[in-house]
Amino acid sequence: MEAKSEVIQRLEAKASRAFPHVLAARDLSARTLVRLRELLQGHDPEDASIVVFGSFARGEYTPGSDIDWTLLVDGRADRVHFEEAVAITRILDAAKFQPPSPFGVFDNVSFSHPLLHLIGGHDDTNRNTTQRILLLLESIAIGQREALDRVVDLVLHRYVSDDRGLLFSKRSKLVPRVLLNDIIRYWRTITVDFVNKQGFKGGWALRNVKLRTSRKLLFASGMLACFSLELFGKGEFRRGEGGIDPTRVVHYLRERLRLSPFEQMCEVLLRPTISVETAQKVMGSYDAFMAIISDEDKRRHLSDLPFEAFNQDALWKEATNLTYTFQEGLDRVFFHEDEEIAGLVRQFGVF
Repeated sequence: MEAKSEVIQRLEAKASRAFPHVLAARDLSARTLVRLRELLQGHDPEDASIVVFGSFARGEYTPGSDIDWTLLVDGRADRVHFEEAVAITRILDAAKFQPPSPFGVFDNVSFSHPLLHLIGGHDDTNRNTTQRILLLLESIAIGQREALDRVVDLVLHRYVSDDRGLLFSKRSKLVPRVLLNDIIRYWRTITVDFVNKQGFKGGWALRNVKLRTSRKLLFASGMLACFSLELFGKGEFRRGEGGIDPTRVVHYLRERLRLSPFEQMCEVLLRPTISVETAQKVMGSYDAFMAIISDEDKRRHLSDLPFEAFNQDALWKEATNLTYTFQEGLDRVFFHEDEEIAGLVRQFGVF
């Protein structure tokens, strides 16, 4: 997890500006990763990975962020998994890390079987879908990564191997539509669930701003990962008589998903069709959002803001204006300035 990767440096040059608050969060994420690996060394059994999600996994960890984690087991149930999960909880509590959100979708121990074998159908609950998509879009292993890598690869194989249009149709574009549809389903699910969470006291304003920025960027990065074979990888794939080798597609998608959502968006904003003004709108507003949530007083203010006070609150208005600017930039990227991307959105994101 580099604080400033090569693609971020290139976008800074194109936009003629730095993204200091994003980079500060990436630096804190990298330093916290080192600390977590020291604290939790030896607490991941052979058939499991300690997996962290959320802002930390995206490289957007700030002093007020919590640590969303699970012990992902890819093997038989064993009491040692529960024992290690209890130990991990105690270590993180003793080290004064923020506990996971009560609205989180992962328990302390998660098993690979439903994530892999319950894709679609009645048993693929909102919770299971969300867990699976977060594994793909925002997860990082603390220590042993073999179980996480194995589960992610197997899940991607399920999506790709079942996608006949992707593998065999010479008239179809190189878009893994089964995977894309599940990512879209995940986004629609969390937008609807947000309304349900409004009924709980506290945190509504902060959740609203996050939904319209970091969660929206996560969704956008998932779509871009699905479009990446067309946008960046067409020269690598040709459908022969036997179709495309699904293993090669899985490997390509896996490498794309190793990029953070911010880095994936940077790569697209570097396309020559995307204007400097649009790059500034998208990433400038996102950096300003990171400035707000990195400030503990501002973050607490939004978290504690009563619903009836939102019309008069200056910080809420500032944060909301940032989300509008961010959306304007995304509209330019996905619908107006790059016809190739706009065509993919029309064909696969809408119909």
